[in-house]
Amino acid sequence: MTQSHTMRVIEISKPGGPEVLVPAERAVPVPGAGEIVIRVAYAGVNRPDALQRAGSYAPPPGASDLPGLEASGVVVALGAGVTRWRIGDEVCALLPGGGYAEYVATPAAHALPVPEGLGLRAAACLPETFFTVWTNVFDRGRLQAGERFLIHGGTSGIGTTAIQLAAARGARVFATAGSDDKCQACLDLGAERAINYRTEDFVDAMRAEGGANLILDMVGGDYLPRNVKALADDGRLVQIAFLSGPSVELNFAQVMVRRLTITGSTLRPRSVAAKAAIAQALEAEVWPLLATGRVAPVIDSEFPLDEAAAAHARLETSAHVGKIVLKVSG
Repeated sequence: MTQSHTMRVIEISKPGGPEVLVPAERAVPVPGAGEIVIRVAYAGVNRPDALQRAGSYAPPPGASDLPGLEASGVVVALGAGVTRWRIGDEVCALLPGGGYAEYVATPAAHALPVPEGLGLRAAACLPETFFTVWTNVFDRGRLQAGERFLIHGGTSGIGTTAIQLAAARGARVFATAGSDDKCQACLDLGAERAINYRTEDFVDAMRAEGGANLILDMVGGDYLPRNVKALADDGRLVQIAFLSGPSVELNFAQVMVRRLTITGSTLRPRSVAAKAAIAQALEAEVWPLLATGRVAPVIDSEFPLDEAAAAHARLETSAHVGKIVLKVSG
């Protein structure tokens, strides 16, 4: 598999800022039953990685303590019972952790082929965001063609993915962002309207349209009561993160009177089977859109693995548009 039994990794030396990410050496993982080992070409950088680094998002039991929830690369080892993949296959995969490394083990059912026409760099940007958007917007949120969909943080990795997928499937897409340039980026990706939250109230904007049928929010905090106001009757709010905190006072009378649904989910603790089902849906419904170029990951920047701290610093400025990736090998 490899000349050496050790690999370069990025460890979290202690909870803290980006500077606590340090290069180290670890043993190359061995695949368990149903797992594959990937020689990592690129790893995606995501908000949960930064939360884990800060000490506020522990890996689930049995997962690697290294950050990194998605990667692309080449299959170099197969565990017992793996039939779909062969040594040498190029894949991208959702990971339980461990992506900031030269090699990573993951359930074989969480890997997908690199979409036709996309390289490994672009493929590394797919799993975490596309799994998250698919399960929350289309499974839990039940977004239908013609519905009004509001996505907060339109230029984040999640946002750029959600705008494109919702538009491709016929929804009317609205997005919030923090600058005119970012609003233009949302429009370029397929949003019908982009709302600069520094100069305009998204509640007023959505109510003027008749309200949102679905809102995808990662802000939380004081956005929660405002989201309720921005929803149409029978509207749904799906919460996937709390950048402004999870606690707020909320009058639930509106939820009852207007038949609203408030739900949410987090991907990492879900079962292997649940994530495998999402992978199957993505391959059937979304991979063809990627192959034709109808949907494409937006890449903000690339950093070498050893500069993971700089990648996290970039993530935390919120200046990025789209995904940040680490180049590991190749």
